[in-house]
Amino acid sequence: MMERLSALKPLMLGIAIVAGFALRAGPLHAAESEQALLAGGCFWCVEADFEKLPGVIEAVSGFAGGSVENPTYRQVVRGGTGHIETVRITFDPDRIGYDDILHTFLRSIDPFDDGGQFCDRGHTYTPAIFALSDRQKVQAEAALAEAAEDLGRNTRVSLRDTAVFYAADAYHQDYYKSQDLILTRFGPQTKAAAYEKYRAACGRDDRIRRIWGAQAAPFIGG
Repeated sequence: MMERLSALKPLMLGIAIVAGFALRAGPLHAAESEQALLAGGCFWCVEADFEKLPGVIEAVSGFAGGSVENPTYRQVVRGGTGHIETVRITFDPDRIGYDDILHTFLRSIDPFDDGGQFCDRGHTYTPAIFALSDRQKVQAEAALAEAAEDLGRNTRVSLRDTAVFYAADAYHQDYYKSQDLILTRFGPQTKAAAYEKYRAACGRDDRIRRIWGAQAAPFIGG
């Protein structure tokens, strides 16, 4: 019996070492991802758009830029919190760079409208880039300058310092693809169907195509 246990020790030690590397590899990989904090009007739309991009790991709808901690959706849309609808985008920098995220973002919004976006009006829907580091700030300045040069006029997208991000409640996450039923003025609809009707009625894609033409983000319908 002792001889058998002695023979097994090297195997057990090897398994333990491999397991240790595996446990450490998970957090290490997670630390290699990066984040962007972007506000482009309706957060459902920004989330839906960016989750289509290769290299994007996750997009979460929420709020940033205000003074109220853990705001509810009702509080934000009612006004007075200072927050705007924002999306936290987590991405793999080995597959898509922050420059690419910004380039695509600016070509998926109306960069001339700081009074809201499309049919959503007011401060809550102000377009903005939150720079999460000095490096991101420099890259954002360059992206805004490039957009202005391409369009032949200055944009009205604000560049802001880093801010605390608060995720919206579960009702608003993955709204664009949810099969949950809700009651709309058209009767019972899935959230996904209601989202498509909202986006079309809001004229978001049409306006982006008129502004950007062939430069419009790849997920904007032709």
